[in-house]
Amino acid sequence: MVALLKALKLLGLISIFSLQQLFAQQKNITGTVLFKITSSHNNNISYLFGTHHAFGQPFFDSLLNASECLANCDLLIKENLNIPGHLAEDIINKRNNVTRWNKFLNKSDLAYIKSIFSSSPTDFNKMTPPEMYAFLNRYYKEQVCLSKNTKGTQQSLDNFIGSKAELLNLKLIGLETTEEQIELLNKDVEGMPRKVHKKRLSRIIENIKTENTSGCAEIDWYKTMDFDYKLDHPCTNELVLTARNNEWVSAIRDHLQENNCFIAVGLSHLMFECGLIRLLEDMEYTITPVNVK
Repeated sequence: MVALLKALKLLGLISIFSLQQLFAQQKNITGTVLFKITSSHNNNISYLFGTHHAFGQPFFDSLLNASECLANCDLLIKENLNIPGHLAEDIINKRNNVTRWNKFLNKSDLAYIKSIFSSSPTDFNKMTPPEMYAFLNRYYKEQVCLSKNTKGTQQSLDNFIGSKAELLNLKLIGLETTEEQIELLNKDVEGMPRKVHKKRLSRIIENIKTENTSGCAEIDWYKTMDFDYKLDHPCTNELVLTARNNEWVSAIRDHLQENNCFIAVGLSHLMFECGLIRLLEDMEYTITPVNVK
């Protein structure tokens, strides 16, 4: 438990929620999370990788070609970088406001939260209900759906790719700050009634306590890559997907002109008309699926 909670895992959770919204809509099989990016205007070869932040090293190592593609690049672009002093726990602990959790959790659930945060450097009293739900949702995906060892030190898929890139002496670029991601996480559910917060917190805690796997289908969906990118369908979330993708692709385009890039972002950011695949194609890049099975 200590190892798991030493760094509060809020990063990338917005993408997990986006995947949950998309999961029910996906039926067709594409079979890959990796795409090659090329252009007729230069000889650079880059790659686009759709992550799921609950997965880690075993998934990446199981993929054909992924490690080789990363090694052939000189720049890694991630959603964000883990910068000391600007981690989620640092941002939360600096706050003055506290949440009155007895308004959102019953006594049993509050006791459970206190127990799992007992060894954490993060003051959970300074978290907001959306942040708490985000943490618990990721905890559920990792510990129940993927059955990770809580005493282990397994990194998230994004962080593992980052560590691997550092060993390869790749330069790392972040598309957003942690502060921006936390602000967006809260803004996405701005105005949500307290009773809705209470209901979903109660439900996710119960699923964790009972190890209920009924909400794990999304994990299997990603593991088997059983999805359709629906590149001709409109996006339904302007705040989380459309606006961010439009901002990211401008920065990505500049790096693609000068570097061989490995771009690792949440899978939802590759999907639909507003996704990075379609946006890069609109910029006259050729996007080719890479076999990973």
